Amino acid sequence: MASHQALLIIDYTNDFVATEGALTCGAPGQALAPAIVTLADSFHQANDWVLFPTDVHTPHDPYHPESKLFPPHNVRDTWGRELFGPVKSWYDQHAAADNVWLFDKTRYSSFAGTDLDLRLRERHVDTLHLAGVCTDICVLHTAVDAYNLGYQLVIHRDAVASFNQAGHDWALTHFETALGATIVP
Repeated sequence: MASHQALLIIDYTNDFVATEGALTCGAPGQALAPAIVTLADSFHQANDWVLFPTDVHTPHDPYHPESKLFPPHNVRDTWGRELFGPVKSWYDQHAAADNVWLFDKTRYSSFAGTDLDLRLRERHVDTLHLAGVCTDICVLHTAVDAYNLGYQLVIHRDAVASFNQAGHDWALTHFETALGATIVP
């Protein structure tokens, strides 16, 4: 595979998107599903990388900083951690493909404590397309780390959302003005 780009679909789980989710974006997050599936199809068909960095926790972990900030969410082996709706269906249909993989992350950034940077560099990826939730938390922290590691960034505006509209809007501006990201529909 000679692709130099990857799509990261960040934290698109039931807990972050479904109406009953523990820390949900609700309707704004749910509305992203068609755009995310279209992006995943496009990247997969072009033999580009489709990655699912997915938040995972143990409940009430006294050592994890998020335990003091948020209710338990994305607990391993629970419905809340499963990918949401049509994106779950897409992943289930494509999980065996060489250019699709889901991996655990335990911090906001998809790079913190993971081998993502190593795996991307092995594959000569230099451009990251970001989608998922939350725009101003996990997508933002992933983008900042990617920028600091020298990746080019493309943010898909119609494929990111947050439970905080002001934070979402701020993050979109920050991606462009402070990280040099390209913002596309």
